[in-house]
Amino acid sequence: MDLTFPPKQERFRQDVRALLARESVREEVARVRALPADQEPGLLDTYRLLGERGWLAPNWPQEYGGIGATIVEKAIVTEELIAAGVPDVAHTLSIDIVGLAVYLHGTPEQKARWLPSLAAGESIGCVLFSEPETGSDLGSLATRAEPDPEGWRLRGRKLYSLKAHMGDFALCLARTGSSEVRYSGLSVFIVPLDNTGVLISPLWTMMDEHFGAVTLDGPLVTRADVLGEIGDGWRIAGEVLRLERTGIELEAKARRTVDALLANVAEDTAYADRLVALDAEVEAGRLLSWRAVGTIADDVRDEALYAMAKWHTSETAKSAAVLAAELAGMDAALSLRDESAVPGSLVEHGYRDGPGFTIASGTSEVMLSMIASTALGLPS
Repeated sequence: MDLTFPPKQERFRQDVRALLARESVREEVARVRALPADQEPGLLDTYRLLGERGWLAPNWPQEYGGIGATIVEKAIVTEELIAAGVPDVAHTLSIDIVGLAVYLHGTPEQKARWLPSLAAGESIGCVLFSEPETGSDLGSLATRAEPDPEGWRLRGRKLYSLKAHMGDFALCLARTGSSEVRYSGLSVFIVPLDNTGVLISPLWTMMDEHFGAVTLDGPLVTRADVLGEIGDGWRIAGEVLRLERTGIELEAKARRTVDALLANVAEDTAYADRLVALDAEVEAGRLLSWRAVGTIADDVRDEALYAMAKWHTSETAKSAAVLAAELAGMDAALSLRDESAVPGSLVEHGYRDGPGFTIASGTSEVMLSMIASTALGLPS
């Protein structure tokens, strides 16, 4: 595969890279990276700086805060943010998942209400999908949308809702049909998180990024809050994960780690073979990820390719994080930072995040099952 970009897209990459190299951005990155472990970054001035130029969501039209570019430019922004060490979770969650879903399936009124502030880096969108007994199998979720004279009342509990305590609104997957119907009985609602009946509690994990346990005790949603059509939730949820499953974010994180390792421990022959092999895996993952992005840009669906990309890049990023911690030694376990092994990175942070790479947006086991059934025709 020839991974070259047209001159216009290459210029865009260089422009984004130059902006992220500004002193104000570097100072903010250093300040955020120095936060105690019990604090986490939210919306950054860097996001707003990109948003002013329409670069935070470049694939959206100007009326919604973008520049009318393609999904390729959006993936370029993600790569450059991660390469520059800018915390990316709030951006990826708000733009690549929540914002993309609203852009693809929202009404003109929904787009006008929610997208501009996301593209400006001034609000955060979240996802309320997973439940106590429902992880990868969303078809078994129990949260219900109960009919109400004004619309529906949501009742249920959601877990592992990233950035929920900082969020402005969320996409909530709820059951509007019979539980026996499973996938065809689901709908997506846009829920302002300050609604009466939305209760958010912290959910502590070993990651630095905080999750929330969200109890839905009857918040009202109306027809104007339905994303797409009633009963169309399963299809929308699948499309929400398409861009994330290309693995662009994961391959960029793996590349940043491996490049730092190669630059700082290249003379350590004991690790030479592992580093070279890992470097090749990262490059293969990048090719796979950009091939997946290309299919989305061409409006071609390839679920097997997305599963391959997500599986490969998540496993590789996890391996890179483990190797970085191994090379850092005991210092990484005793301190939140090790500036000698991987300059400017959080080795211990990356080590704790690593397992989550292979869980979020579909576990490795689920991805392998999808590959087996869709690409190889094996029983699921």
